Amino acid sequence: MDVLSLSCSPRQRCSACPSSTAPGGYITIRFLIGVSLATFVSCQYWVSTMFNSKIIGTVGGLTAGWGDMGGGATQLIMPLVFDAILACGATEFTAWRLAYFVPGMMLVVMGLLVLTMGQDLPDGNLGSLQKNGDMNKDKFSDVLRGAVTNYRTWIFVFIYGYCMGVELTTNNVIAEYYYDSFHLDLRAAGTIAAAFGLANIFARPMGGYLSDLGARYFGMRARLWNIWILQTAGGAFCICLGRASTLPTSVTCMVLYSICVEAACGAVYGVIPFVSRRSLGLISGMSGAGGNVGGGLTQFLFFSSSQYSTGKGAPIHGHHDHGMHTPCHACALPPVGLHAPSS
Repeated sequence: MDVLSLSCSPRQRCSACPSSTAPGGYITIRFLIGVSLATFVSCQYWVSTMFNSKIIGTVGGLTAGWGDMGGGATQLIMPLVFDAILACGATEFTAWRLAYFVPGMMLVVMGLLVLTMGQDLPDGNLGSLQKNGDMNKDKFSDVLRGAVTNYRTWIFVFIYGYCMGVELTTNNVIAEYYYDSFHLDLRAAGTIAAAFGLANIFARPMGGYLSDLGARYFGMRARLWNIWILQTAGGAFCICLGRASTLPTSVTCMVLYSICVEAACGAVYGVIPFVSRRSLGLISGMSGAGGNVGGGLTQFLFFSSSQYSTGKGAPIHGHHDHGMHTPCHACALPPVGLHAPSS
């Protein structure tokens, strides 16, 4: 497994944020923290090799959902950590920097646990199995070719870019949206925004479970239909969120949108393990990267301009999300001929 990403990347970089004083240094550190997202792909690949294919959607959705839940938990926990440090006498300038040491140390602990206690495969570690001749060692060039020349890989890169990508963008802007649009204080806006990420605790596992459940009766087609239905519903609720004019309506739409888009993410990784076992790690990584690219592109297009506030950008984002979901739906639509081995 890619234990290097777990044991080396995230925590030092997260803890380095407090020491950055120049804007360029801060941006660089933020970029390096992003490298820690490789742990998501490592985890998804890991569970795909450790568990039976009949439950792979549920297991992948559960592990990834609880990981993504951190985006919501952060909205609740980090302000409390910040307040606690302020209460100890620190200034605001110092307190927010010291607060970064909390997730930094958590990442250190988890990285060490995976490094010392993790096992690559049910039969043992990869290096030992290859050394004993129990497993073949593929050339990287063959694995890479198997991933990039498979049209299914690029379909899932695109699909995941506009379910996980839109989720990442919403996580970044939803608190500011409620602050701008409904004039809530930051604490109230952050509490409401936390519900979006916290829905991952059940929504993403639900998407994976529905994928496994459908596959029991209708095979791979059910897994593909599951993606399309959830992603279509997510696009519709995203539009409703952008157009909502009252707080109760907006919160309701946000909750429904979060459930659908996060369940769609779980459903996507209920199919990816069946695209190519040989190139599974690379395909998982490329699909995960598609989510990050989709999130960055969406935020750049609709939430980085000074021409309008987040409150004005969100409705446009709602229409954009639906517009981008439409070709994604076409890619996920089962009758177009997307074929994968039966689950």
